[in-house]
Amino acid sequence: MHIETERKFLVKDLSFKDLAVASYEIRQGYIAHDGGNTVRVRIRDKQGFLTIKGPSVDGISRHEWEREIPLEDARELFLLCRGGSIEKTRYLVPEGPRFFEVDVFYGDNEGLVMAEIELASPDEAFERPAWLGREVTGDRRFYNSHLLNNPYKLWREELEK
Repeated sequence: MHIETERKFLVKDLSFKDLAVASYEIRQGYIAHDGGNTVRVRIRDKQGFLTIKGPSVDGISRHEWEREIPLEDARELFLLCRGGSIEKTRYLVPEGPRFFEVDVFYGDNEGLVMAEIELASPDEAFERPAWLGREVTGDRRFYNSHLLNNPYKLWREELEK
């Protein structure tokens, strides 16, 4: 099983779009979310995915299992999701040997723009582009599964203070 090590950041401005080499639409929902374990279904453009993640070990790393599934199966699995779905556009932005995945959220999370970078280890160094804002790694408010029940629109003003 893969161990995902990623760091998350808010994004200061949309200048990253000029650097993006790809983008795609994502809709995702959660079949289960309990004690840090999640079972997620995702549709990315015309591909379906099923993902199982374990609880975070250190706030940065967690076990992850993901497989592509038929698109029709993914659509059917949305019937099992609790709390609706998250919709966003993801941009892939190269930075050195890695990529930032920058998510622009819609719906109840409109206005939230976050970037994450997957690393080989928690202490791996990487370049911080000028558009990268405050780090929010480990802040549960910014977990996609949390955004379903506590959307950004409800606490956005608190964050901006």
